Amino acid sequence: MERIGVIAGSGQFPIIFSKAARERGLKVYAVAHVGETDSRLEILVDAIRWVKIGQLKRLIAFFKENEVRDAVLAGAITKTKMFSGVRPDLKAMKILATMDHTLDDGLLRAFVGEIEKEGIAIHPSTLLLPALLAKKGCWTRRKPTKSEMADVRFGWHIVKEIGRLDIGQTVVVRDRSVMAVEAIDGTDATITRGGKLGREKTVVVKASKPNQDMRFDMPVVAVKTIQTMSDVRASALAVEAGKTVVFEREEMIALADRNKIAIIGIE
Repeated sequence: MERIGVIAGSGQFPIIFSKAARERGLKVYAVAHVGETDSRLEILVDAIRWVKIGQLKRLIAFFKENEVRDAVLAGAITKTKMFSGVRPDLKAMKILATMDHTLDDGLLRAFVGEIEKEGIAIHPSTLLLPALLAKKGCWTRRKPTKSEMADVRFGWHIVKEIGRLDIGQTVVVRDRSVMAVEAIDGTDATITRGGKLGREKTVVVKASKPNQDMRFDMPVVAVKTIQTMSDVRASALAVEAGKTVVFEREEMIALADRNKIAIIGIE
């Protein structure tokens, strides 16, 4: 592999991935999304094309022009923009017309399938960054209490079920009652909703969907996750080891320790 394509969403992942690819001597070709992707990506890649969400034909054409045969999806697309920011081209509209729903995985698999039909292989987003995957065990000075672990076990069952239904990857629980379930509004909004209902000492559980496609939409946590938890006085975070992407790990743990939030990676 001499070159890699990056289908870039929002956040820091496209930048982190592109830096890692350049350090390995790869040429990087990025498709960035207007209103989502950080413009700093431009100086880290060999070429870039800006598109609107849903312009699949332009994405494929750019990769073909640059002889890109391998690519990753890095970063998120704000799901609420599915109703306001999407400008599907004819190729994308044909895919949407064949679907009876626009649930996360089904939609992404359909688009990825269309890209791969054009001879562009889509790889897991952690292709060059396996160290970003969550480790098993307690990460923080404070370990979860027995009560918090009971909530973790309860929340694990719930989060896997909503994942099976392709709804979300996060639940907020307290005393084995569900405070919030992630929907289209995302993780931070879910933590805020659940924290307000549970008042304090809520537990956040984030895990992959059963049969998670590692090429896209993997669970992600970062400093902002802990800051949001701190704002609502949540007390513990459980993530799935080996299947959750962790950004800013050291800073995240330090912030959790200052706020006496326990973090644990479980299988």
